[in-house]
Amino acid sequence: MPTLFEKIIAGDLPANIVFRDDRVTAFLDIRPAAPVHILIVPNKVIATANDVADEDEALIGHMFILARDLARANGIDADGYRLVVNCNAHGGQEVYHLHMHLLGGKPLGPMVLRK
Repeated sequence: MPTLFEKIIAGDLPANIVFRDDRVTAFLDIRPAAPVHILIVPNKVIATANDVADEDEALIGHMFILARDLARANGIDADGYRLVVNCNAHGGQEVYHLHMHLLGGKPLGPMVLRK
């Protein structure tokens, strides 16, 4: 069964797409956790970070270059931003299609609270 992200990539679900090429699709998160919250998703189905193959190296690098470019385009590069990739249940992954969160536009605080 296709994930929500596969349906967005295929055009079967609406999304506010900010970038698309033959390798990745980037769109605004529907539940933003920051003023800028963009999801960068490979068009190739990769369920989790554990499933990244050696041949995906250029694709993963492309995701980082796009994150840099989108940060610049959204004016958050100078003050800073966060890139997050969650993996599996304990890592907080909700959609099992690899994706990178680009978050910025305000101070984001510590990444993980220490107890």
